[in-house]
Amino acid sequence: MKKIITISLLLLSVFTSCVQKEHQKNVTFIVDTNGIDGIETLGIRGSFLPNQWRESYPLTDENNDGIYEVNFQEETAVNSITFKFVKNGFDYELKNENNRKITFEYKPETLIYQTKFNDTTATIIKK
Repeated sequence: MKKIITISLLLLSVFTSCVQKEHQKNVTFIVDTNGIDGIETLGIRGSFLPNQWRESYPLTDENNDGIYEVNFQEETAVNSITFKFVKNGFDYELKNENNRKITFEYKPETLIYQTKFNDTTATIIKK
């Protein structure tokens, strides 16, 4: 009888475990670099990237207007991401400031994150 109860409890814990469902997250980052000197490249580093904080993922400025963009799409169960933008591969913005953060809702989402390089203010537009 003890074995049956133990096995039943084990099965109950396995089938009611706290595995969260993944949802599609679509985030477009838009960064204004106008007025910032010496920008040759702009990247992003953060908790959500494959190499985490070790490597910059490039943003592009297709029309040379000083506005850099990149879009990320991923199925994930994470509730938030942290990140910073990086000038020329190694020069982090917001030195001595907290990392930027986006907190997600537990559902599919499409967001636009707009900011100016090295400025703590940002606008998040949910679509």
